[in-house]
Amino acid sequence: MRLALPYLIGLIFGLGITLAGMINPAKVLNFFDIAGNWDPSLAFVMAGALAVTFLGYRLVLRRPAPLFEPQFHLPTSRAIDARLLGGSALFGLGWGMTGFCPGGALPALGTFEPAVWLFLSAMLSGMMIARMLAARLDGGGPQPFSA
Repeated sequence: MRLALPYLIGLIFGLGITLAGMINPAKVLNFFDIAGNWDPSLAFVMAGALAVTFLGYRLVLRRPAPLFEPQFHLPTSRAIDARLLGGSALFGLGWGMTGFCPGGALPALGTFEPAVWLFLSAMLSGMMIARMLAARLDGGGPQPFSA
């Protein structure tokens, strides 16, 4: 059950992203094209996600612990540092250039479009490079990639 629940949640998320059309990079890029063929549907998807998250956190965090863990694992740092800003900027640039984000690209794998596979290959390569750079900056050697 511990692995089945995240799998089910991922399937529901992927289905929602697919039904909203967010696996179509043209639809996403049209959201960023404010002066041209602007499509506001991504704003509605984001607003819906924020509403669900807002309510979900309030309900879930009333519990003393999660169902399948002894405690909640919440971020403790509130620092806005170079890594956060750099990662956010790279995410935004990649999303704006390709129309894909990880949440939309994974369900889009089923389309077998080469652009999706190219994006995911570049994303995974970037993640590995970032881990190696972070390990070197932190004083250690290269770290293997692990999920």
